[in-house]
Amino acid sequence: MTATAWQLRRAEPTASDLEQVDAWWRAANYLSVGQIYLLDNPLLREPLEREHLKPRLLGHWGTTPGLTFVQAHLNRTIRERRQRTLFVTGPGHGGPGVVAGAYLEGVYSERYPDVSLDEQGMQRLFRQFSFPGGIPSHAAPETPGSINEGGELGYSLAHAYGAAFDDPDLLVACVIGDGEAETGPLAASWHSNKLLNPAADGAVLPILHLNGWKIANPTLLARIPEEELVALLRGYGHEPLVVEVGADGEPALDAHARFAAVLDDALDRIATIKADASTGRLTARPAWPMIVLRSPKGWTGPREVDGSRVEGTWRSHQVPLSGVRDDDAHRGLLAEWLRSYRPGELFDERGAPVPLVASHAPEGELRMGAIPVANGGEVREPLRLTDFRDRAVEVDAASRGADEAEATAILGAWLAEVIRDNPETFRIFGPDETASNRLAPNVYASTDRQWNAETLPGDEHLAPTGRVMEVLSEHLCQGWLEGYLLTGRHGLCNTYEAFAHIVDSMLGQHAKWLESAARVPWREPISSLNFLLSSHVWRQDHNGFSHQDPGFIDVALNKSPEVVRVYLPFDANTLLSTADHCLRSTGYVNVVVAGKQPAPQWLSMAEAAEHCERGLGVLPWAGTETADRAPDAVLAAAGDVPTLEALAAASLLRERVPELSLRVVNVVDLTRLQSEGQHPHGLPDADFDAIFTRDRPVVFAYHGYPWLIHRLTYKRAVHDDLHVRGYVERGTTTTPFDMVLLNDLDRYRLAMDVIERVPGLAESRADVLEEWADARARARAHTREHGVDIPEVADWLWQGGGPAE
Repeated sequence: MTATAWQLRRAEPTASDLEQVDAWWRAANYLSVGQIYLLDNPLLREPLEREHLKPRLLGHWGTTPGLTFVQAHLNRTIRERRQRTLFVTGPGHGGPGVVAGAYLEGVYSERYPDVSLDEQGMQRLFRQFSFPGGIPSHAAPETPGSINEGGELGYSLAHAYGAAFDDPDLLVACVIGDGEAETGPLAASWHSNKLLNPAADGAVLPILHLNGWKIANPTLLARIPEEELVALLRGYGHEPLVVEVGADGEPALDAHARFAAVLDDALDRIATIKADASTGRLTARPAWPMIVLRSPKGWTGPREVDGSRVEGTWRSHQVPLSGVRDDDAHRGLLAEWLRSYRPGELFDERGAPVPLVASHAPEGELRMGAIPVANGGEVREPLRLTDFRDRAVEVDAASRGADEAEATAILGAWLAEVIRDNPETFRIFGPDETASNRLAPNVYASTDRQWNAETLPGDEHLAPTGRVMEVLSEHLCQGWLEGYLLTGRHGLCNTYEAFAHIVDSMLGQHAKWLESAARVPWREPISSLNFLLSSHVWRQDHNGFSHQDPGFIDVALNKSPEVVRVYLPFDANTLLSTADHCLRSTGYVNVVVAGKQPAPQWLSMAEAAEHCERGLGVLPWAGTETADRAPDAVLAAAGDVPTLEALAAASLLRERVPELSLRVVNVVDLTRLQSEGQHPHGLPDADFDAIFTRDRPVVFAYHGYPWLIHRLTYKRAVHDDLHVRGYVERGTTTTPFDMVLLNDLDRYRLAMDVIERVPGLAESRADVLEEWADARARARAHTREHGVDIPEVADWLWQGGGPAE
């Protein structure tokens, strides 16, 4: 079936059309209940017995019949309008219904041939659900057509808009649960319509599903007056269409007829908006339609159990009949419930859907379970990337660190080329920080910020078709990016390091999706989720303690090593090399931390590319070891400011303790510190020992919380000789050097650490230790008196090469 976007309805649905909708809906509900309860006897061809039932009843019924109801009606409109439609479900607990829909479409059996469209396949469908070795209870990566698992609620609408950007012929039908609607991320997501371009982007149809209850509490939006609800949604910029179905005694076909009319009205309104936008008749931001669907929680399930009302209450949320294995009455109610769908009318003797049901599904890729963008790797095309080396900062080996540059500004110039060369498949997302993090003005040479709300004189870089997406919600920015990636495109999320924590759990949800998707053979890899964290802990000159938190790295590295990567480039050239690698990669969460302030530049582009390829390595020009003498100590660093302080410490040691044999190491890829069996990037022990030694003191200057380095290296031979300096929750609004002083990460403290840990050196060079202790005190006093760093620090320059140069 060929797609033809944005058609108006041809005719009102007939009685036979609605009967077909109802038959499909009953079949989907039957399959959903079967997944929760049945181990055998899938078509109830014999009396329901204890051995036919699962020993552990897992899953959620309450929201499921509402989801299958919407699916049934979308199938009708897709067939009639031939409209590409992606179905996004916020209530992840409705997983049985989404799986049932994919099965009735035939997509599930195509992806999993052993789950065939017959009685044996139906039994396998039922058995695998929430069962060891089977599939999860949510609409997870294993579910065809799903891009939103709904494990943690709140992300469905952001994902829906992310999917719609740059796909002008795509309709994204997004069901939002009324429990989900109470979350902060979802509340922010309503504002996405102010950034959607009606001509260049697809359309999102939000369907707010009010069934009245969460796990055990009523939902807020279901309990406020309708006038207030409608005013709220209109205030968000939507035109809400309200419909209530499933009242006691209402014939099913009447409910179908009323919802069909509302759905057709909504789709006609969208088609009109799209037509007006494409012809230039649309002169203002439209009020996009949305649907408010009220239906009973647990609709069509048991009305009453053990004397308590179930349908339409919180009691239907999970498993309405929990005692079916041991309670004959409950088992009888389950059999009655299943037979109420009249499965004999829906499935033939083989157990396959009868033609009335099977023909209700669209054909080919118009099936919601088969739409290619729901398996984004199938439609993903690699980015066209210019050679990042062409943007190199020139670094002369004879004068390393003499020139300064803003690393993220240099990156911005390269990203401007990425935007220019990939005008429909790459976007930058961030909470009002493209300029603050110095990606602008270079990025704005190629694009503007997308904006479809009001503009005023004096506004800069706002346009209906910009490639930068900004709103002050980290949840929304990441949600848009995830939806964009999951449907086959590419992007980058840039934010302040400290406030990346706002999406800690969102990172976890996406990482779990990637990990699970990698085990699904038919899921093709999607582009990596790339975080650029700047305005970091060590340079918060304007904001202070509240903005100082490097712990997002720790959160990321708690996730599966199969999907998480963390990079700490320490100058512009290493950042360019790292960014190129990340944008080319698939299937990962890449966390890149890089400073935005002017900073010394250390490596030529050739050196930077080689260093980043290794992930870590010795900086031979910085140390004093020679070919015929092993190092007495290793001074290591990860991060731009720690590397600056480590190099300054190395310079102090070269000058004041020339007899010391010192090795200097820099780490860009943090996961290289882990053992080979712990992470795919982990260095073999022999290679690690060749760099860090097995038994020499290692002083490690680290960007974040120091205990992370111990955690990553605890299996290494040198671990007992490893001493880490990092951020220890000492912060304020102060000078750059005072920040490192506060946390004992300064050059003097690092150099003292080396002396104190080399056997015998502390005793022989006590004078140097005292001198540097005094220097620390003098530096602290200078900032307190003058408000700036002491000249010997502020004006410090690297003085020339080591033995390798």
